Amino acid sequence: MSFDLEKLIRPNIKKLTPYSSARDEFSGEAKVFLDANENSLGSPLTKWYNRYPDPHQRAIKEKLSVIKGIAAEHIFLGNGSDECIDLIFRSFCEPGKDNCIICPPTYGMYEVSAHINDVEVRKAPLLDDFQLDLVHLENLVDEHTKLIWLCSPNNPTGNALNRTDIEMVLNNFSGIVVVDEAYINFAKQKSFIQELADYPNLVVLQTLSKAWGLAGLRLGMAFASVAVIDILNKVKPPYNINQATQELVLKALEEVGQVNDMIRILVDMREALAEVFRSMPTVEKVYPSDANFLLVKIAEARKIYEFLLTKGIVLRDRSNVQLCEDCLRITIGTEKENTLLVDAMQDWYAAKP
Repeated sequence: MSFDLEKLIRPNIKKLTPYSSARDEFSGEAKVFLDANENSLGSPLTKWYNRYPDPHQRAIKEKLSVIKGIAAEHIFLGNGSDECIDLIFRSFCEPGKDNCIICPPTYGMYEVSAHINDVEVRKAPLLDDFQLDLVHLENLVDEHTKLIWLCSPNNPTGNALNRTDIEMVLNNFSGIVVVDEAYINFAKQKSFIQELADYPNLVVLQTLSKAWGLAGLRLGMAFASVAVIDILNKVKPPYNINQATQELVLKALEEVGQVNDMIRILVDMREALAEVFRSMPTVEKVYPSDANFLLVKIAEARKIYEFLLTKGIVLRDRSNVQLCEDCLRITIGTEKENTLLVDAMQDWYAAKP
């Protein structure tokens, strides 16, 4: 099916003249900056934080291009992936007119951001094995469907979606397909980033919050065609990634080896913890996981959740989520934290009549 990006862009975005910051209008080296109305005397923190950050985060993108194996012009950086999600809606969906499709259970911000932007949400629930219902999904598409959101590995189920199913959607949908790979580092499945040249309608989201352990810095990544990236850059706030985040992220990106070691440890602990849960008497199922968490179906899930709170242990109760009834989502902790969780669960069973 043919893909025409020009038809997808909102008319007001096509006409938009983006804000031009002082740092957009200057490039190169200088000794004296008197262009941006900054405090030239410095700041209480460091002399560098009185200056606005690079609005295009060039140094980070160059480093990421090496790590990800893709040219920097295919990279957009957001204040967390949530900003990327919001900007995609604002760029391509006409409020009160267009619609998007999500596949619950999935990451809740797709629906929240859609509602904020007054975009209709159509739902094609996953099948019982947490894979795509391609027939239902296809039947929901009409001329006003601009976006399809696919989360793989999926949150809260933890599994990767079948790659051939994602390719089927990409090949047969004339709008934009967003594949959210927040947990891809923990999966055996390879990223879709290297497929961008084959699919001009593909946007891949990733984050530094999970495997990289930088959730507090709020840096999300979108990978797409140059044309799509240009649109996101046109719509974003001028200085959306602050200076402190840029500095710390650059330091972290030097530690790929350490991150890979952490991933291996977390995956090993994930598998070990899954085995422990499978041996517990009221656990009905531990779902296969390609992420840094486990979805566990267990009798009296809500009561167990509340009991663990009394022990100072916080899980995520997903019992009220479609297809996740009586399920707890459990992040893989440190070895000590995992032991505390298992011991607390044993206390729960011991206290039952």
